[in-house]
Amino acid sequence: MLVLGIESSCDETGVALYRSCADGGGTLLAHALHSQVAMHEAYGGVVPELASRDHIRRISPLLRKALDDSGCALAEIGAVAYTQGPGLAGALLVGAAFAEALAAALGVPTVPLHHLEGHLLSPLLSRTPPRFPFVALLVSGGHTQLMRVDGVGRYSLLGETLDDAAGEAFDKTAKLLGLGYPGGPALAALAVEGRADVFKLPRPMLHSGDFDFSFSGLKTAVLTRVRELGGAVALSEQQRADLAHAFQAAIVEVLVKKSAAALRAAGLRQLVVAGGVGANRELRRQLDERAARGRFAVFYPEFEFCTDNGAMIALAGALRLQAGSEAKVAGSFAVRPRWPLADLLLSERPA
Repeated sequence: MLVLGIESSCDETGVALYRSCADGGGTLLAHALHSQVAMHEAYGGVVPELASRDHIRRISPLLRKALDDSGCALAEIGAVAYTQGPGLAGALLVGAAFAEALAAALGVPTVPLHHLEGHLLSPLLSRTPPRFPFVALLVSGGHTQLMRVDGVGRYSLLGETLDDAAGEAFDKTAKLLGLGYPGGPALAALAVEGRADVFKLPRPMLHSGDFDFSFSGLKTAVLTRVRELGGAVALSEQQRADLAHAFQAAIVEVLVKKSAAALRAAGLRQLVVAGGVGANRELRRQLDERAARGRFAVFYPEFEFCTDNGAMIALAGALRLQAGSEAKVAGSFAVRPRWPLADLLLSERPA
């Protein structure tokens, strides 16, 4: 079956075509993506109304590009998967309305999906995909969770952030340092120029005995150092780089050690890393080093699939259908801007 995937939860418009096979395999035939980063840069963050309007402009041309690149015809599409939530309400509505209308016109079913499930399964698109079961570290601008994944739709929460997500902490700290938008990648690039051990920052909840995270205190610690140095405008470039290095080192250490501990507790030897922060090169470097010492394997999505994209939605939709999930008759629909993660889980976290 040819599955069309549509992603429009925030500031990327993604469209992809995935061909699933009867034996459970499949092939990503084409994907097209437009990022709104340049448009939102002038405002220092995502403007929801502008994001929604841009999705409207981009979605049809991206679909035409994906069809042309794949060599497929519109009539070959057998199902349409799309992000139902969570995300920006207006942005979600664009993708959902387009998906449902197209599916109704083609007479095919739809598969509304939780955005995080797309990220969770995205490493299966890589050249060397993991096999179930595995532990997943979902780490992005809005989410930081450790989950046990036993199969498609079989997810158990091990731990999560109690406040700021890792990517959110990156972006807020970048703003404290006077960096531009998007802040996370800018901070990571600056950290390369920083010196180790110039600033000492806390490692929140590193020894909490569970798999939860907390990053708001780390951000506050950076704010305190900046104020002690006279504010962001008074920082020298080297001080800015040193603070960026210290912040990244703290957050990466917590993510790496908690992930390794979750693997040991679960008795598994495969770790999947997904979400936008999964593209952070220092995080990948330290996870790979820890994996070599701990004799476990780490799997990442390709860099192009770390951020929001249609490929992960097409894949998740195809896997849901292969697993026997019921597709929805196209037509009426609703988006879920605030979609609790618990609705995606088999059970609450283990005691």
